[in-house]
Amino acid sequence: MTKLLEQAFEEARKLPDEDQDAMAAWLIAEINGRSHEEDDDFDRLIASRPDVLDRIEEEARAEIRAGKVQPMDFNRF
Repeated sequence: MTKLLEQAFEEARKLPDEDQDAMAAWLIAEINGRSHEEDDDFDRLIASRPDVLDRIEEEARAEIRAGKVQPMDFNRF
């Protein structure tokens, strides 16, 4: 497992169980090549929990303000 993926899992461990399950379902669907129907399922899940996206957004903004975020170097992939 790469260090970046390990870091992503470490961050995910900090989330509540329900949010971890949503992220896991999304990741599994992405890895397995999700269908349009699966996209709809994920969209419905997120739509039913707008507080999750709000919290993720606020956490991201806080990390940006704290200087914990660096620009992504897409050329390294």
